[in-house]
Amino acid sequence: MDGIYKNGKVFSIKKSQPILVQSEGATHDKEFYFLSNLDQNIAVIIQTVYCFKQDGMNSSKNVANVIKQALAKVLVHFYPLAGKLTISPDGKLIVECSNDGVPFVEAVADCSMDVLGDISTIPDPAMLGELVHTVPEAKNILEMPLLTAQVTRFKCGGFVLGMTINHCMTDGISAMEFVNSWAETARGISLSVPPFVDRSILRSRQPPKINYDHKEFMEIKDKSNMERLYQEEQMVYKSFHFDQEKLGRLKKLAMEDEVIKSCTSFTVLTALVWRARSKALKMRSDQETKLLFAVDGRSKFNPPLPKGYFGNGIVLTCCLCKVGELIEKPFSYAVGLVQDAIKMVNEDFIRSTIDYFEVTRARPSLTATLLITSWTRLSFDTTNFGWGDPTQSGCVTLPEKEVALFLSKGKEKGTTLLLGLPLTAMKTFQELIQA
Repeated sequence: MDGIYKNGKVFSIKKSQPILVQSEGATHDKEFYFLSNLDQNIAVIIQTVYCFKQDGMNSSKNVANVIKQALAKVLVHFYPLAGKLTISPDGKLIVECSNDGVPFVEAVADCSMDVLGDISTIPDPAMLGELVHTVPEAKNILEMPLLTAQVTRFKCGGFVLGMTINHCMTDGISAMEFVNSWAETARGISLSVPPFVDRSILRSRQPPKINYDHKEFMEIKDKSNMERLYQEEQMVYKSFHFDQEKLGRLKKLAMEDEVIKSCTSFTVLTALVWRARSKALKMRSDQETKLLFAVDGRSKFNPPLPKGYFGNGIVLTCCLCKVGELIEKPFSYAVGLVQDAIKMVNEDFIRSTIDYFEVTRARPSLTATLLITSWTRLSFDTTNFGWGDPTQSGCVTLPEKEVALFLSKGKEKGTTLLLGLPLTAMKTFQELIQA
């Protein structure tokens, strides 16, 4: 029985021992499964939860069994997820198609699901962490399962599906396609987007051709001693909602000096967060700072990547400048940098990124860096296992301290920002972002 103190009472969950759910049938003869160079740099565990209310027509007593059986069936199509990570002879991550299976846990909570509150507005990693299955004894990423699942039933009849997945297996788009395929399988219908599992279409060119500087991999010196701040202070997570009116004001501010003629909600919000976070962390004006964010590359190829491409079709693009320039120049300057970074991403840039890793084996440095991940276009709230769409969904915690996440909140228009900062920096950030 695990328990934490929440809203004046102990929130405790009784969990079963994990069982391994294997693919119901072998549809391949591969011993190893190739991961592209776009998969190599992001082998971090992403934890998400999906909350479902009791359906008046459908008791949730058998929900764990339904989801478990559907998992065995959908793993026939997504067979690499039942395997395990290993290192290839050339020193890269690869999947051994062992069909060891996916750890699956059934759990029962001693309270109503209401105790969870609004998980996107008031994130509580300690509480939400109880709703996913992790392997604490794993010493490194190779010992962690590629996928785990936990179904927790609450007294009210509602339940939560908690999932962990290794980012080297999926980006946000293919993760949602997997979860929705799993849900379709549970409902007994055929897959609307069958996976395209052959990642060899993103192999490096031979010989490799590096046509860009790829500053996203550049090491930056921590002149501002930010690392000490992170070590000395408690990390605090908060969320901030930007409705259409706030986003409209930011766009107006970005265009008031007429340097840029148009801008999107993503570009203005990204620029705002980058500036405010740099100030809040008290970065020196001569400190170089980097902004990284993912761009979906699927449509950038000619022809585009196949529909249902299973893997990472995203590439990181980069802005780099001195903090003094970022903060002292007009807001349009930061927005322009973000726009230029987006424009840079084409097929040649993505192929060059793939080849750069092939030659250097470099990983993006995160010193003095903000990494923005946007989930605003992901269909989190349409995952129906037979008990209706989720009432809410979201991430348990952020994978790295440098990561900020953009989310859509249910049917509300606008964007919710989630990030973590040291306590004093968060107080400053909050003042700046709400000014």
